[in-house]
Amino acid sequence: MVYELYPDFESELVPSGSGVYINALTGGEGPPLLLMHGHPQTSAIWHKVAPELAKHFSLVIADLRGYGDSSKPNGGARSEDYSKRVMAQDMLQVMQHFGHASFKILAHDRGARVAHRLGMDHPEAVQRMVLLDIAPTLAMYSQTSEAFARAYWHWFFLIQKSPLPERLISANPAAYVRDVLGGRSAGLTPFDLRALAEYERCMALPGAAHALCEDYRASADLDLEHERDDMEAGRQLTMPVQVLWGEQGVVNRCFEPLKEWQKIGENVQGKTLPCGHYIAEEAPDALLEAALPFLRGK
Repeated sequence: MVYELYPDFESELVPSGSGVYINALTGGEGPPLLLMHGHPQTSAIWHKVAPELAKHFSLVIADLRGYGDSSKPNGGARSEDYSKRVMAQDMLQVMQHFGHASFKILAHDRGARVAHRLGMDHPEAVQRMVLLDIAPTLAMYSQTSEAFARAYWHWFFLIQKSPLPERLISANPAAYVRDVLGGRSAGLTPFDLRALAEYERCMALPGAAHALCEDYRASADLDLEHERDDMEAGRQLTMPVQVLWGEQGVVNRCFEPLKEWQKIGENVQGKTLPCGHYIAEEAPDALLEAALPFLRGK
């Protein structure tokens, strides 16, 4: 269980409306910091950096809706239950539940897409954020190349009409997790066996495969619509943003992350780190060295 990785943390299911509950771990002391994971993972991804972060921050480590031990709503006609706008609202309510009206964010992959929307929709709540190994969703879809499509095949597999991808994932959820994680530059070597077991457990939960697909279906539809609306209205991220991405990763090979984020953010800095996609597990020390000074800034 994930609790073995966070022995000093407490767990709570936080209500987020419409019968949805978000699983959140809390621990540490200091100003609030929200941590959000990516695909196909859970809050377990932060276990290598959480002990150091907890010395400086009151951590809230959340499972996104559809992932981990959080609720897995059906999705809706346009997968609207998994739009990043709705998922960002979850996180805002979680932080308010713990008494945090404004906070900082460290987020990876899908969680970083939720952070992007949270920063756009609720700028008063986000003091600053660190986004790991992504470019904006609209930029990645609009600039899709053959190299990107081959490497990020799951982006195009998961959005296929239900129930095809759900059926294939559910046939062997542990194999899906291992194939996705192990297919990146570092293979399975960086992953603690307890964390890997947690990812496999959660992927096998009822509704998990469908929720995973709905998350990606939303990004190929409503999330793009919302980002285009931002562009047309001239809305930008107003808080300081740090973007970090893996030197050996697909995002580095196929996009210019810093340039793309600077198009939609007023104060964006960033650089590569010596690793692949799963930064918090592949290069925890490098991540802390880069992100901690930024997060501790006022």
